Amino acid sequence: MKQILRAAVFFFFVGIFLTPSYAQRDLEEATVKIYAVYSEYDYDMPWQLAGQDRGVGSGCIISGNRVLTNAHVVANQTFIQVKRAGHAKKYSAAVEIVAHECDLALLRVDDPSFFSGVKPLALGTLPRMRDKVAVYGFPVGGEELSITEGVVSRVELTRYSHSGAGLLTCQIDAAINPGNSGGPVIKEGKIVGIAFQGYVFAQNIGYMVPAPVIDHFLRDSSDGSYHGIPSLGIAWQDMENPGLRTHFQMSEKQNGVLITYIAPEAAARGKLQIGDVLLAIEGDPIANDGTISFRGTERIQFAYAVQHKFIGETVRCRILRDGRAMDVTIPLSTRLDSGRLAPYTQYDKAPTYYIAGGLVFQPLTLNYLQVWNKMADVPVHLANYYYHGRQSEDRRQVIVLTKILGDELTVGYDDFKDHVIIRVNGKEISTTTDLVKAIEGNEGKYHVLMDEWGGELVLERAKTDQAQRKILEKYKIDADRSADLRGAGGK
Repeated sequence: MKQILRAAVFFFFVGIFLTPSYAQRDLEEATVKIYAVYSEYDYDMPWQLAGQDRGVGSGCIISGNRVLTNAHVVANQTFIQVKRAGHAKKYSAAVEIVAHECDLALLRVDDPSFFSGVKPLALGTLPRMRDKVAVYGFPVGGEELSITEGVVSRVELTRYSHSGAGLLTCQIDAAINPGNSGGPVIKEGKIVGIAFQGYVFAQNIGYMVPAPVIDHFLRDSSDGSYHGIPSLGIAWQDMENPGLRTHFQMSEKQNGVLITYIAPEAAARGKLQIGDVLLAIEGDPIANDGTISFRGTERIQFAYAVQHKFIGETVRCRILRDGRAMDVTIPLSTRLDSGRLAPYTQYDKAPTYYIAGGLVFQPLTLNYLQVWNKMADVPVHLANYYYHGRQSEDRRQVIVLTKILGDELTVGYDDFKDHVIIRVNGKEISTTTDLVKAIEGNEGKYHVLMDEWGGELVLERAKTDQAQRKILEKYKIDADRSADLRGAGGK
C-alpha cells in the first residue's frame, strides 16, 4: 500500500512538472515563420512596379485554421509561404483578411496537414503594467524560434508606423527585432499581443498590438470582410489655458477639449460644430488634456472610447455650445484617416496617376513622399500638406505635378516639378478626377494649368492630343492613366 502511495505521489509531482513543458511545446508549435515575396509600386514612375523583394516575419495559429500576423509582413505580397516552428516543410498561404490601419492580417493555408497536431492559441486580455510577457518569433540572427521575455511598461495610444494611425498599444522591454513582427506575445499561455514595431533611438523599447485591438479585428472580420475602426472625424485642442476656457464659457468644474475641425464626410457633421467643447464621451468625463479614466488610476486619450466600437454603432457625447451643455448621439460611419488631404501609406493598390502632354500628375500621398527616403529632404510645401493638410468641401486631394517627361511640349517646364496644381482651364481642382475632366472637356485652343503660387503651364491642345501616344510609346508607358481613372473624362 505504501509503495502504491509513493507511486501516486511520484506521478502527481511528475504531472506538475510536465504540464508546463507540454504547454510550452504547444506555444512553440503554434508559432509560424512567414516568407513573403512582394512587389511595390514605383511612385516616381507610378505606371510601373519598383521590382520584387523578399521578407521574413512571424505569426501564430489561432482558431479556425488561421494564421494571425502583421499586415506589414504581407503587404503588397505576391507569394507567401509558412513554416511551423520545429518543422522543415513550407506550405503555400494566402491573405484572407488584411487591416492595414491596425497592422493585422489573417492568412489561409489550404493544406490541412499544416495544422496537424497543433493546438491553436487563444486570445487573452489586455495586460497591466509590470505584467511579465514572452515574445515568440523568428528575428534576424538565426533560423530557429526565438523567445524573449520582458514586462509591460506602458499602455497608451501610440502611432502605428505601418499605417500612421494612433491606436492602443502596449510598450514592452522584451527584445523585438526585424523578423519578430507578427509573432505572438504570450502571458499565461494566451495571446495578449502581436509584436509589431520597435523604437530605434532607444534600447529595449518594443511595441505590441494588444489583445483588445486584435479582438476588434477578429470580430469585425468574422463575416469575411473588414469594415474598419471608427472615428469621429474631428480635430481638437486641449483646454488647459484659463483664458481659452473663459472665452468658451466653461465653468471651473467643467473640463473638455475644443473641436477645431470636422471632416467634410464625417458623420459628426450636423451633430457637432467647430467651437463646441467636448465634455464627455460615453459618460466618461474628458479632462482638459483630452484623456479619460482608464482601468482605475490609468488614463488614455478619449479617442479610445470610439475606437473600441464598430462601424455602424453610435457614441454618446456631451458638449458645451455657447455656454449650454447638451447631449448628442453620433452614428459611427467615419473611418480613421478621414479628413486628411494627404493619406497615410497605401498598400495592396496601384497609385493613381494621369498623364497629359508629358506632364505626370498624382494626388499627394505618403507613398510619393517616401521617394525622397527621408522626410527632411521632402519639399517643405509638400511636407506641410502631409502633416497639416485637411480636406474641405471644395478640396479633397492635393494634385501634384510629379514628373515632366522630356518632349518639345514640355520644354522650359522642368522647374514646375512637385508644384501643386490648383486650377486647370479656369476650373478649380479638388480631385484627380476634376483634373481629368478639366483637360478632356476643354474645347479651347490651349490647356492652361495654374499652380498654387500663380505659375502657369500652357499646352496647345491640338499638339497635346497629337503627341500623347508618341510620348507614351517613347517612355514605354502602357496607359495615360491609372485603372481607377479610366471612367473619368469620358475615356
